Amino acid sequence: MSVSAELRDRRTALEEEWARWVPGSGGPHGGRPPVRPEVADSWARSLGTVDPLRDSAPVRDGGSVHPRWSGSVLRSPVDALADELHAVADAGFVAAVTDESGTILWTAGGRVMRRRAELVNFAPGGRWDEQAMGTNALSLALRTGRPSTVFSAEHLVAALHGWVCYCAPIHGPDGTVLGVLDLSSTWDRSHPLAMPTVRTLASAIEARLQAGSVERRPGAGEADAVRLTCLGTARAARGGRPLRLRPRQLEILTLLALHPRGLSPERLRAAVYGDRPVTASTFKAEVSHLRRALGGRIASRTYALTAPVACDALDVLRALEAGDTDGAVRRYGGALLPRSDAPGIAAWRAHLEVAMRVAVLASDRPEHALRLGELAPYDVEIHEHALGLLAADDVRRPAAEGRLSAALRY
Repeated sequence: MSVSAELRDRRTALEEEWARWVPGSGGPHGGRPPVRPEVADSWARSLGTVDPLRDSAPVRDGGSVHPRWSGSVLRSPVDALADELHAVADAGFVAAVTDESGTILWTAGGRVMRRRAELVNFAPGGRWDEQAMGTNALSLALRTGRPSTVFSAEHLVAALHGWVCYCAPIHGPDGTVLGVLDLSSTWDRSHPLAMPTVRTLASAIEARLQAGSVERRPGAGEADAVRLTCLGTARAARGGRPLRLRPRQLEILTLLALHPRGLSPERLRAAVYGDRPVTASTFKAEVSHLRRALGGRIASRTYALTAPVACDALDVLRALEAGDTDGAVRRYGGALLPRSDAPGIAAWRAHLEVAMRVAVLASDRPEHALRLGELAPYDVEIHEHALGLLAADDVRRPAAEGRLSAALRY
């Protein structure tokens, strides 16, 4: 069997499965579709927000992305690799770079392929995150942080069934996903070398980001960026390099990030240790070690951060304050410093959990409850809320029912 015949048979089989399992496609649906697990899971997550029969991607900010691209850290390394990217794209692909939200900021390709891509708004300004366009290689790479391929009818949206997409995430020096690099073409141009190519190009962009970070450290007089990840885990990085901090130091950093005006030594010590008999010298030693690790960015009298620290918990709180439940759910990675027993951390942990529950229970979008249900497996009310929002024939119901049953048995 020729390669083209194999591709044709694979596409036909996927089209048949899509027609059987996707609501609104004309065939029966329900249960779990027999496609790759990551594709089936993505279909289940996105069917509640995305019409499989829509004709193109929605547009962010009216399609004007010039200010975002001009200020993006990805622009310089992408410009430096533009010749290589154009050469690959001119071989029958459309190349695209997105930001961390899945919004396309840059594209390259031949005139024919770009026109085809523009018909589905695979162009600057187009939103390709899962909640906007369902299952596609860009949304999977953004969600998992791993390279992804989506072929023909593995796409949730029928208008994309004529495409094959190869995507790799672009990680910043601190490990965060800054966006994705995508190579897309028509399904009949599927090629085994496309994925190695996109991974190599994404790695080249990452290498230039790392080199730029190293070059900026000396001489510029600017402090290296600090990022704190404290939801569902506990880690910090400075200038893209992991900080070796003890658990107590991560607790102190988290508390100072959540209290931008600072805390008195007495309040901070109580928030970390509670009533435990810990000497003042032990407490001051922890603060001193953290101060050195941060390059001196902690004030002395009232303990406060003297430079901004990017923090996922703060991002969630700001989203909740703005009424952006979707953004809060997307950023919420789990309990605040889950292994910490510090009183101050426990109080903030409870605050975040309650705020998330209230926002999700007030939302009429089932994917919010489904996502929080993944992180709170014993929360009966969240699972019941998800089921109350899901249609009887929604392919996500079995997973939600299973979670509710397990929670009731707990």
